Amino acid sequence: MNSTSFSSSSSSELASIATGDQNAARSRRSGEVAAADQSRRWHDVFWLGIFVIHLVGLGFLLGVFGLNRFEKENRLNIDKYTFRLSENEAGLTETYWPLYAAAGGVGTVLGWSWLLLLGSQATQMMKFSIHILTTYLAVISVLCFWAEQIFWGVAFAIGAALQFLYVISVIDRLPFTMLVLQKAVKMVWNLPEVMRVAYAFMVVVLLWMALWSFGAAGVVASSMGDGGRWWLLVVFSVSLFWTGAVLCNIVHVIVSGMVFLVLFHGGRDAASIPANSLMKSLQYALTTSFGSICYGSLFTAAIRTLRWEIRGFRSRIGNNECLLCCVDFLFHIVETLVRFFNKYAYVQIAVHGKSFNHSARDAWELFQSTGVEALVAYDCSGAVLLMGTVFGGLITGTCSGVWAWIKWRDRVIMIGSTSMLMGMVLVGLAMVVVESAVTSIYICYAEDPLLIHRWDAEFFNQMSETLHQRLQYRSARAGQVLIHNRLDDRVRENTSI
Repeated sequence: MNSTSFSSSSSSELASIATGDQNAARSRRSGEVAAADQSRRWHDVFWLGIFVIHLVGLGFLLGVFGLNRFEKENRLNIDKYTFRLSENEAGLTETYWPLYAAAGGVGTVLGWSWLLLLGSQATQMMKFSIHILTTYLAVISVLCFWAEQIFWGVAFAIGAALQFLYVISVIDRLPFTMLVLQKAVKMVWNLPEVMRVAYAFMVVVLLWMALWSFGAAGVVASSMGDGGRWWLLVVFSVSLFWTGAVLCNIVHVIVSGMVFLVLFHGGRDAASIPANSLMKSLQYALTTSFGSICYGSLFTAAIRTLRWEIRGFRSRIGNNECLLCCVDFLFHIVETLVRFFNKYAYVQIAVHGKSFNHSARDAWELFQSTGVEALVAYDCSGAVLLMGTVFGGLITGTCSGVWAWIKWRDRVIMIGSTSMLMGMVLVGLAMVVVESAVTSIYICYAEDPLLIHRWDAEFFNQMSETLHQRLQYRSARAGQVLIHNRLDDRVRENTSI
């Protein structure tokens, strides 16, 4: 009886000590977050200046090219500067502008529909985009060959093959990926204020696209040859990609900050959540952290996509040692770049107000030190969301491309490809809401797993079990590699003897 009472009392003491330690750690982190809010400084100001200069300069060029062909040919008399380029049949800006307006409308409808269906049909939509994307790319490839566009037919065929190989290589990861995405959807669906932010920024993107498409339509209608038009459209497309990525990552920072606060304080209705936290996140994203967002938006998406493809290809190589050596070399280069350019940096930017490289390095070191990097590498949620973004862009580009095919068959690829980019930016702005929740969940799990346990105990158990399995798998694989290397060394020694 005494032993029973002693054990129960000691258990209660241990529980109280653990609770006290958790509360102390939570209060310490609250103090760190509050200190970060008070001491926020401007970071990556150089890239902020480059982005603003680029925005002003490209905006001016877009206006000039659009006005030059608006309601009158060569209104601004700039054709004299392009006389060295091969001449082509000229048109008017308003001839092609409605096609881009249609692309903007289709992309907006797709993006808004995705946000509206986020709570009920998001999982089904993501599953559908995974399985339909390969088929859709193959169909577009066939259509390009039929239209005698050999280059684009080959490009879309390669894209379909890569997409198919990637899905096959990660098919075993999709159940866990869909679980993480479901929990992320659950989180953002309970934060209607961040949904309103996404809608508001979609309107901002549309306003910029109105000017961008005006200039792009002027380029398509210009008297330059196809070579000059394509070079200008490539420059304008890179600008649109960077601008769209910056706007998406502003939403990323805002949503990440809100989700982190909700998980950190134990619910959106907790009394400890700072007042006006959404407006503060918006203020930080548009001021002190804006340069870091501009800097990270240049490289993060390309490096992430390259990393997914190399990981998927690497897992299917087999025993081809020469090819495996080359792929491993590329893999280590990309892994080094990921250390300084990863999407988890935006959570650190939102919470602590650090520079981009500092945030990316801290996030990656946090994952490495806790072992959560094995779980992050196993998760394919970013790739799944990218598939949905690409699928939305393909639908948008197809709609404008079909319209262009009916009226001007020589402009179909030019209009269709640029319209596809517009659709990807608009749909990607909707997808980034869920991606922000995913990144915040992983950062919170790495910093304090009990934050996830308090939010959803079942999900915490599933994440912990998957992490344990991945760490065991890596340990076993490392052991196999070590044994294989020792056997190779013995074979070499015997051969030399």
